[in-house]
Amino acid sequence: MRDEENIRNVGSLAPDYMGFIFYKDSPRYVGSEFQIPTDLPSSIMKVGVFVNESAESILSAIKNHQLDFVQLHGDESVAYCNSLKVKGIKIIKVFRVDDAFDFSVTSEFSDVADYFLFDTKGKSYGGNAIKFDWKLLRKYNNKIPFFLSGGIDPESIKDILSLNELKLHAIDVNSGVERSPGLKNITKVSEAINNLRL
Repeated sequence: MRDEENIRNVGSLAPDYMGFIFYKDSPRYVGSEFQIPTDLPSSIMKVGVFVNESAESILSAIKNHQLDFVQLHGDESVAYCNSLKVKGIKIIKVFRVDDAFDFSVTSEFSDVADYFLFDTKGKSYGGNAIKFDWKLLRKYNNKIPFFLSGGIDPESIKDILSLNELKLHAIDVNSGVERSPGLKNITKVSEAINNLRL
C-alpha cells in the first residue's frame, strides 16, 4: 500500500494488517516522501516490509510511521532478528518455500519471531505472484503461527480454509487483489475478506 486514497479505502474494509514496502527495489516501494494516513483505524496493524535493511533504517521507519510489526523478507540472521526483538519490535520472519525447502530451519528463529510468513521462492524477494504447493505446509511442526503468501486471490480462499488445522494465523494478499503494483482493487479485497469470513 502506498496511495493515500487507496489506503483509506482498504482501511474501511477493516483488514487485520496492512503492509508498506520499504524495499527500494520493489515495484511496490512506498517512496521517500510516503506517509501513512493518520486517520487509519487503530485496529489495523501497520507492517513495514524490509529486505536486508540496516537496523538503523528499520528503527527510523518504525518511529516515523508508528509501525506495529516489521516483516523481514531477506536473509536476516537470528542474531539480527534478536537485535530488533530486544528493543521490543514485533517481527514477522519470512521464508521462501519451494519443493526442497526444509521447514526445520524455522526452529532457529522460534525465540526471535512473533510470526513466520511462508512465501513462494522465486526470482525476487517476494512479489512473484505464484503459489507454492501448500501441501508442503503439513511438514511444518513449529509452535510459531504463520502467515501464508504467494499469488493468493479471492478464488484461493476456499483452498486455504482447508489448512485450518495448521497454525495458519493470517493470509497475506497482494498481487492477487491489485489493479497495478501498490494499488489494490477494492472489490477484490472485499471479496477476499468476505470469503474468509464465510
